[in-house]
Amino acid sequence: MKSNHLPGSDARPASKNNSPLISVTRRSFLHTVGLGSVAMALAPAARSQEKAIQGFEKAPTATEASKGWKPVSDRKIRVGLVGYGVCQFGAAFGFQDHPNVEVVAVSDLIPENCAGLAKAARCQKTYPSCEELVKDDRIEAVFVATDAPSHARLCIEAMKHGKHVASAVPAVFGSLEDAHKLFETVKSTGMKYMMFETSCFHEDLYAMRQIYDAGGFGKLMYAEGEYLHYLPKMVDSYKGWRDGLPPIWYPTHATAYYVGVSRGSFTEVSCQGMTSLFGYLQPENNRYKNPFGMEVALFRTSEGGMARMIVSWDSPGYGGEMGRVRGQKGSYYEDHGKFQAAGKGTEKSLPDLTRPALPPSVGRGGHGGSHGYLMNEFVTAILENRNPLVDVAQALNMTVGGIVAHESAMKGGELLKIPQFKL
Repeated sequence: MKSNHLPGSDARPASKNNSPLISVTRRSFLHTVGLGSVAMALAPAARSQEKAIQGFEKAPTATEASKGWKPVSDRKIRVGLVGYGVCQFGAAFGFQDHPNVEVVAVSDLIPENCAGLAKAARCQKTYPSCEELVKDDRIEAVFVATDAPSHARLCIEAMKHGKHVASAVPAVFGSLEDAHKLFETVKSTGMKYMMFETSCFHEDLYAMRQIYDAGGFGKLMYAEGEYLHYLPKMVDSYKGWRDGLPPIWYPTHATAYYVGVSRGSFTEVSCQGMTSLFGYLQPENNRYKNPFGMEVALFRTSEGGMARMIVSWDSPGYGGEMGRVRGQKGSYYEDHGKFQAAGKGTEKSLPDLTRPALPPSVGRGGHGGSHGYLMNEFVTAILENRNPLVDVAQALNMTVGGIVAHESAMKGGELLKIPQFKL
């Protein structure tokens, strides 16, 4: 999701010095990809809406999103959906609307939630648990949208039963041991795994990744990512798993603004936290013994650069998922409305920055219009028998840095090494 109000949203003036900077403004970028009118219509609507759960505002329907879409196969993948709690994520990504998907079974531990998911997914078959669902030999792929502490366990179980797996974020929850287990399971089973990190299909981050791949940035010297909520009372959750959650344990909406752009990793981290005035974020009041409402991490990256990542539950004002990058050749600051590169003519060598076309029946959905793109990427990767975007290595490199960062914050900012994952 983009923030309802981004600081400094007016484009900065072009450089006044003699360096040959070229700029692609947000307005011209949106015009190029055919989304200008949609973006202009969305901005006031987004500012006028206050939702209980940030990020679930659906992007407006846009015919441009499906322009040029062509099926890669006529095969239907048989999918099982798991999880329909507070966020109702099991149905939020649109598997039930994809022409190459048949939702054959759904599951939730709570019977009324399971019935709700079955209705939303237009599916008759239900199971009382994911453990039962993955035994169904008809199912080829499973989407795990359960409570975060169960993601790794259920994904591992599904892959051991021969299912491809997609998971909501984070890939693992506070456990480096689970990270290694998940990684080894993907390698040993040969099944596909994808984490549905919404920032990776934000309009700006998608453009950043395309520019990076085309060499428009060079190496990234610096990246910033921010995931900001204001939660005087934490969002409800299964068995209260969110209550007292260390912010940087839920890092991927921010860390994607480096890993999701470069497919690199974080090698070491020093993190600081600030104690919160909210009662549920007092260490004596939560199972995690977490005192922090905000954590700010400074990472060293695999390219030798630096990245500052922040996650906060208790800072009022603008919120959302946002980021920016600075490379040796250029930079992209979406909230300032422009991509800048050193050297005239750079803009002519940039690739198409438009997000890939969606099937006409699939909406873009919430979190910056990313839901439909994530689901379509997972389905297409299976059909094309390739690794999906945000594979297990990228997923863990986005996630484990946050686990180590919280350890650093609890040790007063001690510089700590981070495990590396590479396929």
